[in-house]
Amino acid sequence: MENKANIIPSIRYSNCEEAIEWLCEAFGFEKHLTVPSDRGGILHAQLVYGDCMVMLGSAHEGDEFGKLNSSPIELEGQNTASIYMVVKDADAHYKKALGKSAEIVLDIKDEDYGGRGYTCKDIEGHLWNFGTYDPWG
Repeated sequence: MENKANIIPSIRYSNCEEAIEWLCEAFGFEKHLTVPSDRGGILHAQLVYGDCMVMLGSAHEGDEFGKLNSSPIELEGQNTASIYMVVKDADAHYKKALGKSAEIVLDIKDEDYGGRGYTCKDIEGHLWNFGTYDPWG
């Protein structure tokens, strides 16, 4: 039986359609499910990377969940959480993200605790960490 992540981050984007395309091109995600909203935008989307998944939706304050979320754009670039993903080849992942103009905020390096990784912001300022350190291993 294949292991699947049981904790799945959920992120809101002001331009979810653009974010989906960018996340697939820059970080290597694949589209799993996209549900358009009847008000325009994306009601719900699921992207996968190996056994990892993130859920996305268009930012809107018209629903209970939307009122509970703020984007880094609304918080002057600050984040209240970040995502860490294990990748097999941090250098190749880094180059791909750089090629799509990801904002590198912590350059790629070997970590004292093991592994190699970097931290960047996506097109709307959400923090992402990618590295070869596998806390399960």
